[in-house]
Amino acid sequence: MDKKILAVAVVGAAAVAGAAMISLRQPQVGTTPTAEEAQGKEQCYGVAKAGENACAAANGSHTCGGLSTVDLSGGEWMLVDAGSCMKMGGKLEAFEGLGSPPPKTGS
Repeated sequence: MDKKILAVAVVGAAAVAGAAMISLRQPQVGTTPTAEEAQGKEQCYGVAKAGENACAAANGSHTCGGLSTVDLSGGEWMLVDAGSCMKMGGKLEAFEGLGSPPPKTGS
């Protein structure tokens, strides 16, 4: 086999392996968080931007994460640090309508 082709194949394989390892370490949008990932976290409704929700919608409009089409929907949630949801303008339970933008701090 040509040395150049072999080198390209090795570099390509290493890149794919590296990307796979990174994806295994980080929770993916649309997956149910593991107990370890969820520790110290809470489900926060009304703060996810379109396409950044976790899991299914509370209103049943879809069954997977990453499928929301509206920013700040009260039926969509994302996992946030415990105690930070309300500060972000979200709620701990699903609700009708849209969430509010986070409160402004300072002037």
